[in-house]
Amino acid sequence: MTAKKPAYERPSIQRHRAGAMNKMGAIPALRPQRDIDGVPVQELIDAYGSPLFVYSERTIVNKYRELRDAVKRHWPKVQMAWSYKTCYLDAICRIYHREGSWAEAVSEVEVHKAMRNGVPTNKIIFNGPHKSEEGLEEAIRGGMKINIDHFDEMALLEQIAERLGVVPEVGIRLNMAAGAIPRWDRFGFNLDSGQAWDAVRRMLGGGRLRLVGLHAHLGTFILDPEAYREGARKIATFANKLRAELGIRLDYIDLGGGFASKSRLKSQYLPGEQATPAPTQYAEAVTDGLSALEYRHDELPVLILETGRALIDEAGTLIASTIANKRLADGRRAVILDAGVNVLFTSFWYRHNIVPAQPVPGTPEPSVLFGPLCMNIDVVCDHILLPPLNVGDKVLIKPVGAYNVTQSMQFIHLRPAVALIGLDGQHAEIRRVETLDDLVIGESVPDWLK
Repeated sequence: MTAKKPAYERPSIQRHRAGAMNKMGAIPALRPQRDIDGVPVQELIDAYGSPLFVYSERTIVNKYRELRDAVKRHWPKVQMAWSYKTCYLDAICRIYHREGSWAEAVSEVEVHKAMRNGVPTNKIIFNGPHKSEEGLEEAIRGGMKINIDHFDEMALLEQIAERLGVVPEVGIRLNMAAGAIPRWDRFGFNLDSGQAWDAVRRMLGGGRLRLVGLHAHLGTFILDPEAYREGARKIATFANKLRAELGIRLDYIDLGGGFASKSRLKSQYLPGEQATPAPTQYAEAVTDGLSALEYRHDELPVLILETGRALIDEAGTLIASTIANKRLADGRRAVILDAGVNVLFTSFWYRHNIVPAQPVPGTPEPSVLFGPLCMNIDVVCDHILLPPLNVGDKVLIKPVGAYNVTQSMQFIHLRPAVALIGLDGQHAEIRRVETLDDLVIGESVPDWLK
């Protein structure tokens, strides 16, 4: 008798996890973090509610001084300029200004924010592709550092200068190919094609503006310092040509920002702690490129850096609470939090570190963290190994200090409070939780609908 052949069954491979260890050691998410800078998480939630952004003044100061000092070791004249768009809460900006930072603004709103924070107008850098006639006139009168973005802006500045009877000192923004990074050629004048040279000759021909600076912003979240070395060398070579052929000696070279924080891009294999260059590596690359300048030591221009993300990202944490659990169709656990992409905009491209704020028993399992919005795209983390979180359990999401507060939305839910932990462990609310009145403050109803 012939044995019956069993039906073919397609093989499958499934990764199993036993306990809480892998070949790299304990799973980091299982180590609860119960405090931020020594302040218990529960104390912060009791005081300001959930969800809650928390900033650490100690981390802000330490990161700022680390980068500033790294650059100063390699270049004699250095000026930091806080990038307002990264986080323009007054309390945060004032920490940077207290440390000696100027303000970098890309809109009139940010200019006025800086002035409100007591920044002298001659210590405000005015960048961006859209500057109104009123904004440019205010900038000229205040002695702001204006970096021209395009020919139309140059012509408008000349008209204002002629009307005011002045010759403003200005810079021009450059763009260029620099290393293996995407080219940001929509901003400024292209250096490689000769457009930047044409812009300078056009400015000199007009006779209404005086060129004193060069500005460049190579990109964002640049993980390769070599891009800065190449970009700075190109700018230095251009500066040498300006001096040799046109007699222009620069007062400043502004390399913008773009330094990466320790956040982890979703496309990134290594964690930020391993992939992100140290501040000294960026500093060495920038200053090595600028060493091509053919200036005497006492003529060297001021090096301006408009760093934002790298200074504040790791200073910010979002505390969120678990509001529900369920199972997805594929068997994964779904955890719903009270904070979603409405307040955590960077979750679209970063894989944040997420840790519980209290011990959580149980075996880790593949989970998805969703926010409270009724939209399928409201995903805080699409894959994480966590033990079962109970309703009310808190998680810390970090680093989130850059751009999330400024880009958060009044969509379905209002924006949460923001707290600051001071150098001595004291804490305070620096922005209250929003109410319905904040949502409707600018609205009006026409008479026929009343």
